Amino acid sequence: AQALLRSRAIGRIAPLTVGASQISRDALNREVAVLGSTADLLEVRHMSMGIGKFLPAGDIHESASVCVLGNQIKRELFGNEQAVGAWVRLGERRFRVIGVLAPQGESMGMRTDELVIVPVASAHQLFNTSGLFRVLIEANNRDAIEQVKRDAEEILFQRHNGEKDVTVITQDAVVATFDRILTALTMAVGGIAAISLAVAGVLIMNVMLIAVAQRVKEIGLLKALGAPGKEIRGLFFAEAVLLSGVGCVAGLALGYAGSFVIGRIYPTLPVSPPWWAVLAAVFTAL
Repeated sequence: AQALLRSRAIGRIAPLTVGASQISRDALNREVAVLGSTADLLEVRHMSMGIGKFLPAGDIHESASVCVLGNQIKRELFGNEQAVGAWVRLGERRFRVIGVLAPQGESMGMRTDELVIVPVASAHQLFNTSGLFRVLIEANNRDAIEQVKRDAEEILFQRHNGEKDVTVITQDAVVATFDRILTALTMAVGGIAAISLAVAGVLIMNVMLIAVAQRVKEIGLLKALGAPGKEIRGLFFAEAVLLSGVGCVAGLALGYAGSFVIGRIYPTLPVSPPWWAVLAAVFTAL
């Protein structure tokens, strides 16, 4: 992991060791995910501290008995009491709490609020391992990402005696994967919406067909009074447009209300409909 810093395109690295252990304080205990890393993890992952400080900088091989708690772990073990400075037990080893992370939900595929972070050397001793689960790499800038990827692969290839046994994944690749999944979901939802629109269109046509069939006498009366066929057709078209228009407005109101409710329940989820979808809904209905 440290050898990666030979690349000038790499700004920071954060080695990771992951394991599970039981954390206890007095009579309280529970299973937690334990993350072994270094002080640079805070900057690489853009996490923020709620109180106290993060892992101390220094020798990566130093196994200090300190830990940083996720926000939920702190609440479960300490409640409203002060956690910083207290001792907790992980497995057979005691650790002093030096900080508590700010609430931040899910990151790196796990809930950071339920993590306990210790120095990577301490995690190796705790789990009796010597390898790393992953190395997080921060490029000096966005333009250097491809260079970082090539350098990381080459350095690890040399360090592992010519064996290509690592995979380098960029965040762009992860985002692209999610984009493909979301695109497929969008197309599926769009297909369902198209079927709904087709059914609604047939329903409106049937309603208007029945309306015409039931008004044969009225049409005859209008013709007898001298109304041209064009005017009578216009009357029925106006009624159809009015019916579609009212349904369109009601549908938009319901859609915006649903978006508002979902946005309140999940504030981080972007749920506002794009302008083109709103226009397409109006034009399709009409």
